[in-house]
Amino acid sequence: MNLLTQIKFSPKEPAINFGSRILLLGSCFSENMGGKFDYFKLQNWQNPFGVIFNPISIQKLIVRALNDQPFEGKDVFHYNGIWRSFEVHSELSALFENELLDLLNLRLESFRDQLITSSHIIITLGSSWIYRLNESQEVVANCHKVPQSQFCKELLSIDEIVRSLGIIMAEIKKVNPTATLLFTVSPVRHIKDGMIENTVSKAHLIAGVHQVISGVDTAHYFPSFELMMDELRDYRFYTADMLHPSEMAIQYIWEKFKEEWVQPEIEHLLKEIDGIQKGLAHRSFHPESEAHFTFVSNLNDRIKQLQVKIPHISFMT
Repeated sequence: MNLLTQIKFSPKEPAINFGSRILLLGSCFSENMGGKFDYFKLQNWQNPFGVIFNPISIQKLIVRALNDQPFEGKDVFHYNGIWRSFEVHSELSALFENELLDLLNLRLESFRDQLITSSHIIITLGSSWIYRLNESQEVVANCHKVPQSQFCKELLSIDEIVRSLGIIMAEIKKVNPTATLLFTVSPVRHIKDGMIENTVSKAHLIAGVHQVISGVDTAHYFPSFELMMDELRDYRFYTADMLHPSEMAIQYIWEKFKEEWVQPEIEHLLKEIDGIQKGLAHRSFHPESEAHFTFVSNLNDRIKQLQVKIPHISFMT
């Protein structure tokens, strides 16, 4: 008896291994997956400009980075005593204008390098809903709690999403033609837009992604959204807000991602890293005991043996 409707997965190439360089961009779900890459010591960078939900804002940052367009005074603003930019998340802010510009341009330079050198670029799209600043009609990545009256809200059409994703792919391919692009749609529901509106938003994203990657060998879709909606269709797989996937759900989706995209030959190393991570998280009731010193010594030996096989790996001990 099969009690689940399951999505079929098969291994894809080029598979991710310890030599891969992974860039994750987009919604907060990209950071959920990035946390797994961090845990298993796979080389990755996550959201250099913070969480960004819509494709146009991701596109603007990629174009800016790859076309030598540094942030200038016109790209930042002062609000409630803090300097901010509508192109990035609120976590990137500063007390002084030059401080913020220096921070943004340093991130931009690093971002350009990441786009050029990454083997896999994973973009998680969160929403088709966008906000335009009334004054300039520019799409913003974050409203920074500026009064809603200064923005107009609209839903991106499928054609607009296809156009934006097409620009993203073309810009990346110009500088990194061998990069594998992975698109996914976040399973997190944005109910502030409305339940029906959220469904329409996700549908536009899914339709747009499938249209733009059709026939492109180096671009793929990973069904995070479908896994959550179809295989994990139970509220026990959500956090207390009933909107975000729980740790169990994130682990389940990670296992499916690993099945499709992580090289099977490194599975034994992933298990060893998992064992080391659990050992490092262990807190002894008797840290001065001989048994604990033996435990720590053995753990350090395991780390050293692993570092011989994978030199770039380091652990917080």
